[in-house]
Amino acid sequence: MDTQRHGITIGIERIGLESILVFKATGKLTHEDYKAIIPVLDSSLKGIDPKHVKMLVDITEFSGWELRAAWDDFQLGLKVGFKIEKVAIYGDKNWQEMAAKIGSWFLSGEMLSFGDYESAAVWLVD
Repeated sequence: MDTQRHGITIGIERIGLESILVFKATGKLTHEDYKAIIPVLDSSLKGIDPKHVKMLVDITEFSGWELRAAWDDFQLGLKVGFKIEKVAIYGDKNWQEMAAKIGSWFLSGEMLSFGDYESAAVWLVD
């Protein structure tokens, strides 16, 4: 059996005194992945202070999007509507630094790319 894992997991992680919204993208994301995550995201965001959001995005197992899913991702970013203070993307993709630069155009806060979890976490709580 050839199983291809894909999807988005979301959680809240404590780093020091900070509550960080954590996303992990796995495999090639589909439109159905975004349809499944929206209710979970809405529920998770109810416990977050909308004036102070920090996000950690793990793309170490991410391999891309189907075309419609890329559009879903863009719309999801607009939908969040929170004042995002910082977003740290970490992984080993050659395009992630460019994605962080482009993503920062659409955010009120900062977005940076990192090669490892530890560097990303330190920057978020700094």
